Amino acid sequence: MVYKIRVILDAKDTIFRDVEVKGKQTLWNLHLGIKSAFSLPGEELSSFYFSDDEWNEGRAVPLEDMSEDGDGEIMSDVYLPEGFPAVGEKMRFQYGFIELWDFFCELLEIVDEKPAVNYPITVYRFGNVPLKAPSKTGSSLNGKNKNSAMPLMDDDFGDFESEFKASSFEDEDDDYNDDEEEDGYNDVFEEDDED
Repeated sequence: MVYKIRVILDAKDTIFRDVEVKGKQTLWNLHLGIKSAFSLPGEELSSFYFSDDEWNEGRAVPLEDMSEDGDGEIMSDVYLPEGFPAVGEKMRFQYGFIELWDFFCELLEIVDEKPAVNYPITVYRFGNVPLKAPSKTGSSLNGKNKNSAMPLMDDDFGDFESEFKASSFEDEDDDYNDDEEEDGYNDVFEEDDED
């Protein structure tokens, strides 16, 4: 059996891909299918999240084991029927750390496997994928992304523009005598003639 999963990029524009993955493959294979379908760059950290009908994140299934004891569940441990037990089941997928790509995955249907097809495979594309991770719809506060990897950096320096609206950039030390700084710069050096 093959699981046909619609993967929707969390963006203002409608961008999605339908990816087919064998039922005997794992979330790791779906991860590779999503990376290929959306041309995601590099080898970034990523995680799937079990979700309810409202897309709320549940238990995480990361790409790599980050637990202290080293026996945490990872993508290659979870087979597709476990992640998507029935048509309509949902998971979230996040790719990257600094630039976070957020996706909504929903099982559309379970179909028969086609011979000579190398799964996972993208079977439908809609919309153009941006070059950089898009800002999230409805997740910004005052134009700032609350999911930013460094949420406090936005306010560390205050309002830079209002503090430095100078009409000219004159030297602050105009009263200082700059001539003293030039002592020794116009020294004359005599060259030795070696004939």
